[in-house]
Amino acid sequence: MGFFHKEHFEGIQAAHAEASIPDTKWKEEIKRGLEFGLEAADSIQDRNISCFSRGELPHFAGINTLLKVPYLEDVRKVGEYDVAFMGVPHDCGTTYRSGTRFGPQAMRRISALYTPYYFEMGVDLRESLKMCDVGDVFTINANNEKSFDQISKAVSHVFASGAFPMIMGGDHSIGYPCVRGIAPHIDGNIGIIHLDRHADTQEKDMDERMHTCPWFHATNIPNAPAVNLVQIGIGGWQVPRDGVKVARERGTTIISVADCEKIGIEKVAEIALEVAWKGAKAVYLSFDIDCVDAGFVPGTGWPEPGGFLPREALKLLQLVAREGICAMEVVEVSPPYDISDITAQLGVRAMLDVLATMVANGKLPKK
Repeated sequence: MGFFHKEHFEGIQAAHAEASIPDTKWKEEIKRGLEFGLEAADSIQDRNISCFSRGELPHFAGINTLLKVPYLEDVRKVGEYDVAFMGVPHDCGTTYRSGTRFGPQAMRRISALYTPYYFEMGVDLRESLKMCDVGDVFTINANNEKSFDQISKAVSHVFASGAFPMIMGGDHSIGYPCVRGIAPHIDGNIGIIHLDRHADTQEKDMDERMHTCPWFHATNIPNAPAVNLVQIGIGGWQVPRDGVKVARERGTTIISVADCEKIGIEKVAEIALEVAWKGAKAVYLSFDIDCVDAGFVPGTGWPEPGGFLPREALKLLQLVAREGICAMEVVEVSPPYDISDITAQLGVRAMLDVLATMVANGKLPKK
């Protein structure tokens, strides 16, 4: 191994770091499970196990919220939490294959696979953050504009409360109302970093504001200028010329997958952060699952070969999140086309990686 001692391995360092992570919240969860779920049968030797499942374990049991965090029925109390997972089950904006209305359900379901502990970063979200799942926005799935109003109001409420909005779509048309809900609460400009294979910058599609249009309208918001919009991963045969024209005229920064290969993920993140944060007070992160190569994410409406490897996309998200973001959306997970929930699982992984990165770098909790 030459001069590279085994103590330099990330895995060895992470194993040592685990010893310093508290387990206070885990013990509280066990106590709560025994109180609300009754003590186990006499034959059960591990007396931390309850009779009814009321926590993380077993992973195949329970009524799933995202990562099995508490369900907050009274959204007026969302300000008591650091992070609020919220579903936006809207796919009225799709132009080909619908199904993303089931995205939040799928991500919640497959999130049961995960624990709140991220090995490499040495972060336990349960011990670091107070998290809740506020359920889904009541979208009007026969009307984009009414749904947009509902989404903007919901996101605005969560963000204004002080909780970090972690948004599960839904098709990409929700990007516009989500930014519209946050922008009034930012004292200055807001930048947008957008990972996708598609530009999504045309004004209308089939005479409506569809999932090909969010960033045209979001960058019409006075404090969300197009010069602070960075789009990463764009390319292939599904980038309408109308949107390209808008991006060119408005000065949007477009970075292709080939660009990422040439200069590296780290340099791309550096450029994206510089552009998005220039003169801005906050950055909104939009992760379209189809930015990843179609072989890894079959469960999406517009799969396109040639995208990122999952490892590359996750690395890019971590580099962006390290500087802090004001909110994140994961969109275009379409379970009817998924295989073994692998697309939904990557959507969950993206959210959790971003949260862990923000915790590790002192960006969360905000309060």
